[in-house]
Amino acid sequence: MIAIQDLHFHYGKNHVFKGVSTTLEPGHVCGILGKNGTGKSTLLYAIAGLLYPKGGNIQVNGFVPSRREPGFLEDIFMVPEEFHLPNISISDFVKYHSPFYPNFDKSAFYDFVESFDIPPDSLLQGMSYGQKKKVFISFGVASNVSVLLMDEPSNGLDIISKGQLRKVIAGAATDSRTILISSHQVQDLENLIDEVLILNDTEILLKQSLDAVSRKLLFKISFDPDDLKDALFSESILRGNTIVALNTDATESNVDLELLYKAAMANPKKMKSILNSHQEI
Repeated sequence: MIAIQDLHFHYGKNHVFKGVSTTLEPGHVCGILGKNGTGKSTLLYAIAGLLYPKGGNIQVNGFVPSRREPGFLEDIFMVPEEFHLPNISISDFVKYHSPFYPNFDKSAFYDFVESFDIPPDSLLQGMSYGQKKKVFISFGVASNVSVLLMDEPSNGLDIISKGQLRKVIAGAATDSRTILISSHQVQDLENLIDEVLILNDTEILLKQSLDAVSRKLLFKISFDPDDLKDALFSESILRGNTIVALNTDATESNVDLELLYKAAMANPKKMKSILNSHQEI
């Protein structure tokens, strides 16, 4: 479990978080959304113990990340947006790094690499950025840590590889694992996450399971102009509108992440009030 209490962080005079508190439970794939500069990467780095809070505290499975204790390090893995891999073969990379992760599954790693169409005897430095990222993601998932952090994992991947990435991550989700994925490419998280966390203006605007969001909000395409009167947010499409509205009659609808994010950014106070309420609509 990840417990964040009264988190403060700033770069000089630029405040990123002011008193942020939340809990992230195992068994979820959580997507972190927000504008550039709202702290998506900062939050992941702080959870990984690579950035130190200016105030408040973070605990991950009982460990304080900034102390970087062995029991903490062997059970958490981060795939950053930018990284460096040594000029060695894939097999040597596994040989030298997998011992740091007691639950590493070598067979699963090579299955993932194969699914990404990467020859297992390749040299890392001869690969493109996208290929290196696929290897690094495969290693992170195969490490079988209880906390897996991914910062913009779909950057540098083509459409087919993005689809394979979703399959790999979905297959890695277990009841004992917490997977956090930060992304500005909202569509890439569709059909992958089951919880969403939106950051805005030094705070958490909302953190909800998609099931809870679908109980409170209705997402639909409408060709009736009268539906716009009750819309919380709408966007024009060909001969109609995509609409976010209150789900007043328990209608089932799939959460449109992009539409949810746009609605949250357009009217953050109202959306925060609706979605963070514990009362059913």
